[in-house]
Amino acid sequence: MKTQPDDLLPIGLRDRLPAAAANASAVEQAALGVMHSHGYDRVRPPLMEFETSLAGRMDGVSTRRMVRFTDPASLRTIALRSDMTPQVGRIAATAMAEAPRPLRVCYAGDVARLAADQLSPERQSLQIGAELVGSDGAAAAGEIVAVAIAALEAGGAQGISVDFTLPDLVDILSAKALPLEAGQVDAVRRELDTKDAGGLRDAGGADYLPLLYSSGPFEEAIDKLAAIDAGGALASRIEGLRQIAARVEGHARVTLDPTERHGFEYQTWFGFTLYAEGVRGALGRGGTYRIGGTDEAASGVSLYVDGLIDSLPEAVNGKVLFLPLSHDAMRAEALRGEGWRTVAAVSDQDDATSLGASHVLQGGAPVAL
Repeated sequence: MKTQPDDLLPIGLRDRLPAAAANASAVEQAALGVMHSHGYDRVRPPLMEFETSLAGRMDGVSTRRMVRFTDPASLRTIALRSDMTPQVGRIAATAMAEAPRPLRVCYAGDVARLAADQLSPERQSLQIGAELVGSDGAAAAGEIVAVAIAALEAGGAQGISVDFTLPDLVDILSAKALPLEAGQVDAVRRELDTKDAGGLRDAGGADYLPLLYSSGPFEEAIDKLAAIDAGGALASRIEGLRQIAARVEGHARVTLDPTERHGFEYQTWFGFTLYAEGVRGALGRGGTYRIGGTDEAASGVSLYVDGLIDSLPEAVNGKVLFLPLSHDAMRAEALRGEGWRTVAAVSDQDDATSLGASHVLQGGAPVAL
């Protein structure tokens, strides 16, 4: 079969063939199963919404990353979702506004971006997530981190590590403990992002230099952070980080990088990133945030598991039973009820082995090939 020019997919998009598709389904089902077992009910937002709704529920969500077009019915701009979290925020603020809090919901589905970038070349990816709406305290955040780790473990991830951060750190310190002029705040953030000690001094942030050295394995880094004289401004956050770390002790390696802000555009006091051995890039991000429009507190995580799916061994078909043309349909139905997967012949030329069968139905019984 020849490939035609129109058969080529746009850059950043791909097909998942049977083995990879099977792994994708298994990872999704396993992760959602863990979330369900912790009391998270699944919601299924639509693939597209009005652009203003998607952008209005979370700070930092850029419509420039969305695939947008005009809705012929309303003549308004609609967009394919690039992140399902704002959709959950809309659901929590509208259809489930009267539901008891804390509200626990989970979701899974594809998201799309207008363009790829060097760090993330995919323009379509599978997002799986959980949101705990109504609380952003350490207990809620700790639950989200623990559920995320368990979900990745169930999906086959090994050697999981989690990196904690404090997205609003500069805002908290610059307000009083380590004051900055209004024009210095963004510059100090920028130099902390780049880990540039010289640039940080030049930007007027010499008092912030100890933050550059408060990263690494959690127990060491949190002690360094606690030693910074901030007049108690960080005390509650440090205690919260300790509580969350204790919650996941033994389940993941924990590190701390208090000044990391990449990917935490709308998180408030706490953020975290998940990694696993043998998987390229981050497997997920989460933290605490506020839902736009209602300002309701929430804690959540988004898992992007395509890298995990790609790292898994090829799915095994297991028991596959070949059914000859003249097979007993009732017997075949009974065997499927026992867990067999069947492939039925549609011509005399069909070959059991080439069709991936491990057994053939003979005399009403499966016989190994």
